[in-house]
Amino acid sequence: MSEFEAVRARQAAFVAARGWQEFHTPKNLAMALSGEAGELASELQWSAPEEIPAALAEGPLRDRLADEAADVLLYLLQFANSCGIDLLAEANAKIDRNERRFPVELQNGSITRIDP
Repeated sequence: MSEFEAVRARQAAFVAARGWQEFHTPKNLAMALSGEAGELASELQWSAPEEIPAALAEGPLRDRLADEAADVLLYLLQFANSCGIDLLAEANAKIDRNERRFPVELQNGSITRIDP
């Protein structure tokens, strides 16, 4: 079992042990995921870009970002579980599509894309 699969299974077991499956509908999980992504963004909302590297090195901001990023990942895993989505397979398929949409020879710092 991969480390990714182990985390996915651990999250599913956490939810099952608490009897939360009935509340973890795709709609509810998508809304929770959106909220957690908003909390992640809010940690950086008023930071100047040049301040962020030093703040990340100091600790408290990094700890808050890590906590919020973990929440996003866990809700995404639970959302995928509830929808029967294989996240790794879908992520690889998306990268394949993006490689076709954003060919290296047209990029070089540009956002030019080829829509299918």
